[in-house]
Amino acid sequence: MKTQELKIEGMTCGHCVMSVQKELAKLAGVTVEKVEIGSAKVQFDETKVNEAMLANAVEEAGYKVV
Repeated sequence: MKTQELKIEGMTCGHCVMSVQKELAKLAGVTVEKVEIGSAKVQFDETKVNEAMLANAVEEAGYKVV
């Protein structure tokens, strides 16, 4: 398992946090440790998920990894 801290732009409220958390949690092999406005900390299985997939999940929620 690899731990990754994602810096996310565009998040402004609790709804943003919930949206990002929900999308990241959909990925098999991902454990969401913490999501705050502007960042997310996740653990993921590198054999199932890569960093591009994490960024895509954040984009599905309407935000951008920077």
